[in-house]
Amino acid sequence: MTTVIHKPISQLKITWPLLPDDFILPDDPVENIEHPLISNGLRQSVVDSPELMQDALIVSNFALCAAVDDRTICKAPDWMYVQPVQPWPHNYPRRSYTPHTEGTVPFVVMEFLSATYGDEYSVEHTEEIGKWFFYEQVIKVPRYVIFRPHTGRIEVYALESERYDNQNPDENGRYLIPGLNLLLGVWQGTREGRTGYWLRWWTEGGELLLWPEERAENERQRAENERQRGDRQQQDKELAETLLEQERQRNQELLARLAALGIDPE
Repeated sequence: MTTVIHKPISQLKITWPLLPDDFILPDDPVENIEHPLISNGLRQSVVDSPELMQDALIVSNFALCAAVDDRTICKAPDWMYVQPVQPWPHNYPRRSYTPHTEGTVPFVVMEFLSATYGDEYSVEHTEEIGKWFFYEQVIKVPRYVIFRPHTGRIEVYALESERYDNQNPDENGRYLIPGLNLLLGVWQGTREGRTGYWLRWWTEGGELLLWPEERAENERQRAENERQRGDRQQQDKELAETLLEQERQRNQELLARLAALGIDPE
């Protein structure tokens, strides 16, 4: 019998080379049409925040790369936020991101689980590299989020003492994500034909970051309220003018009656 000796985690060689141009990324089919909708919703609610968009990489199903013992390893989180990222110097699209070489470590990565899921919890690292191990021990992402869209369950893990520790939500069921300085929570409703649970952002003061259509609806409602206020002001002005004219007519009629009686009002 052959004894297999696994190298301790502390002895793994982790480096940060750029992804070779000829590296073939896995082209797995999207298994759930809901996941892109959830990812897009997370991004669209921060696009109006310049401080969150500047020099940031906000992507979904995008290759996050490192080398482990000289093996290029890439994982594609369902959602990832990195800031700052070095400007992309080429005229063709970026297809991967390597921390330390191209910018900082992501503030947060997220995985959205289907009814059946893969290696989101895997700490395997001897042959295959599991996602959990990759995010925790290789990239060392400060926050790892696992979300089940079909039940609305959310798990947020913080890197503490080099291990992920499950976090407790605040009294509103939300989690602070350092770096973005936003609260992440679950919202239930309908958008783009999908009714169910969504991940959304709130400010630390409790204000929900709106989607573009919600901002447009708020602006429409604000404009409508402003129009109605203007209409009320115009109506009040016209009423005041009518009352003033009625008072003027009454005064004229009174003067005419006094004059007919030979009374000088002066």
